[in-house]
Amino acid sequence: MPKKIIIAIDGFSSCGKSTLAKALAAKLAYVFIDTGAMYRAIALYFLRNHISFNDQVAIEKALQHIQLHFAYNSATGKSDMFLNGENVELLIREMKVSSKVSEVAAIGSVREFAVAQQQAMGAQKGIVMDGRDIGTVVFPNAELKIFVTADPAIRANRRFLELQATNPAITMEEVAENLQHRDLIDSTREHSPLRQAADALVLDNSHITREAQFELALNWAHERINLA
Repeated sequence: MPKKIIIAIDGFSSCGKSTLAKALAAKLAYVFIDTGAMYRAIALYFLRNHISFNDQVAIEKALQHIQLHFAYNSATGKSDMFLNGENVELLIREMKVSSKVSEVAAIGSVREFAVAQQQAMGAQKGIVMDGRDIGTVVFPNAELKIFVTADPAIRANRRFLELQATNPAITMEEVAENLQHRDLIDSTREHSPLRQAADALVLDNSHITREAQFELALNWAHERINLA
């Protein structure tokens, strides 16, 4: 039986990291962990409870009351994010959360809280995890690290089409500005900024199909599994 590995997928917003991670996990029978959903759920809790992003005492107190877990949804065939027992999978995808999630994820105590849970989830390996700092901070020794990127205009269009299905009033300008804002925060934050790990394989999916991207990443995975 092949040894299991950790696959860390990092990259910018709306590059299709989660889509790729889910597909790889399904093919390899690995566990998929959506770290972005975790930060979104924390952001949702802060917004609901009017927690100031600058009030460290309030933040640390709030984190003590946050419980996160994923549960399989048989209707969609995917894992949903639960916040304190409530399924918040749809709520955390709304623009009001998207516009704040990078600010929340930049808070040191929030990252420490989330990273500790992520590392515990991957202790037994056999996982695919995507985010911003998986290959650099959460699992620096991951056997396979992939850094996903794409042209900003293409990313904005993908995100616009995704959001338009649930929010017809959304504009391309709003989406593009949101992505630019998130990129800036993710790349310049003090704690665990978004950056490419030195040993990561770069996957630019600007002009390749989702199927071609998947086959490329799967080949990389098989190569590393055979070496494990």
